[in-house]
Amino acid sequence: MVDYTLPELPYDYAALAPSISGKIMELHHTKHHQAYVTGANAALAQLAEARDAGSLGAVNKLEKDLAFNLGGHVNHSIFWTNMGPDAGGTPEGELAAAIDEFFGSFEKFQAHFTAVAMGVQGSGWSVLAWDSIGQRLIIQQLFDQQSNMAAGTVPLLMLDVWEHAYYLDYLNVRADYVKAFWNVANWENVALRLAAAREKTSGLLLLS
Repeated sequence: MVDYTLPELPYDYAALAPSISGKIMELHHTKHHQAYVTGANAALAQLAEARDAGSLGAVNKLEKDLAFNLGGHVNHSIFWTNMGPDAGGTPEGELAAAIDEFFGSFEKFQAHFTAVAMGVQGSGWSVLAWDSIGQRLIIQQLFDQQSNMAAGTVPLLMLDVWEHAYYLDYLNVRADYVKAFWNVANWENVALRLAAAREKTSGLLLLS
């Protein structure tokens, strides 16, 4: 069985400064993301032990542990690539056209995405996703690491609004962090994710 592993960042920890400092990037990656990787591997191992022993009384807890920690691993793996040192600005090409089609304009999309990020109560994410059933872009508010996202949606752009993502830089002023995120948003990465999601899910249908 292959364990989950912590991915390397595609840039140096300090590369996103001053929008996000090197100190918080290193802590976020090596401590918080690593904890999710460790937790996901532990949950898988414990589920395997429970199956082998025929003792599944704790399966509900273990499944919740797996969902939370694997969610944290997947979300952060996307988040790191959604940012870049030479990024920011506005989308181009097919991504820009899709945003205009489904949100009216980039400005309307940005306002919607920002409002979702600001509206998370407690810990969670703002997510631009491809709805593989409706064949459209949607924005979703993800609570914790795994709650409130519809099955069949593919994350394209994710903004972590857990306090560990910004407190060292912005204290409790989430609005300043969200505003700074747009300076490092990697639209090229989002566009590649959109193209892949459209290609892979174009034939997906709800079966009845």
